[in-house]
Amino acid sequence: MKQFFRHNGGLLLIAAALLAAVLAIGAQILGFDPFTSALEVLATPFRAASAAVANWTQAQYDRAFRYDELAVENEALRRQVAQLEQDAIAGQDAQRENERLRDLLGLREERPELQYQDAAVVRRASSNWTADFTIDRGSAGGVEVNDCVIDQYGHLVGVVTEAGPNSSRVTTILDPTLELGGRVARTDEDAILEGDFTLMQEGLLRLSFVSEQAKLVTGDQVTTSGLGGVYPPGLVVGTVRTLYVEEDGVSRYAQVEPAADIAGTQYVYVIVDYGE
Repeated sequence: MKQFFRHNGGLLLIAAALLAAVLAIGAQILGFDPFTSALEVLATPFRAASAAVANWTQAQYDRAFRYDELAVENEALRRQVAQLEQDAIAGQDAQRENERLRDLLGLREERPELQYQDAAVVRRASSNWTADFTIDRGSAGGVEVNDCVIDQYGHLVGVVTEAGPNSSRVTTILDPTLELGGRVARTDEDAILEGDFTLMQEGLLRLSFVSEQAKLVTGDQVTTSGLGGVYPPGLVVGTVRTLYVEEDGVSRYAQVEPAADIAGTQYVYVIVDYGE
C-alpha cells in the first residue's frame, strides 16, 4: 500500500484537485454548495430540538399567565349556557301555558254553562289496586269533592274524591270504586258506568245493567247521563268495545274504552261549576 501511494501519490493529488474543481464549478452553475448542505443536515436535529423547547416554553407561559383569563372566560360561557337553558325552559312553559289557554277557550265555547279550573297532574298512584292521581289544585282554587275532571278535549278522566287546600285526589273512571250514570248516545240507553279491577289492568271500564232491548254495537259513544244531579250530563267517557251476556243469560254489559288517555294525561281541567 505504501508503494502504491509512493508511486501514485501525485496522480491522486491531481485527481483530488480535479474533483474539487468540478464540484466548485457545479456549485457555481447549479447553485448547490455541498459543504453548506452538509452543515444543514448536521444542524437539522438541533433546530428541531430548539423549536420543541421554544414551543414548550410558550405553552408553559400561556398556562402560567393566561390561566386566570381562561377561567374567567369559561365561567362566562357557563353562565351564558345556563341562561340559554333557562330561557328555553321558560319558552316551553309559556308555550304549554298558551296551549292550555287555547284548550280552555275551546272548552268554554263548547260548553259555556260550565266553569273550569286548570290543573296539572303531580303524582300518580303507585298501587295496582287503584287508579287515581293527585293534581295541584284544591279548595283554594274552587275545587270540591265530586267535581268532574276532563282532558283538553272534554273527555271525562275522573272525579275529585278528596280536596285539600292546594291539592286534590282524582279517582279515574277506571278505578273499581267509581260508579256513575252512563248513556249510549246513539240509542239514548241509560246504564251504569263503573270501574272493574280486571278491566282496569287493560285500561277499560264496564257499562253495566244494559237492557235486553238495547242494540249496542262496537264504537257506540258513551257519555255521562247526569241522572241524580251529581255529575253533569253529556261528558264523553268512551266507546263500546265489546258486548257480553251475563251467566244468567239475561243481564248484559259492555266493555268501554276510555276516550281520554288516562295513564298519560299531564294537564286536566276540573269542572268547578255545572251551571245548574
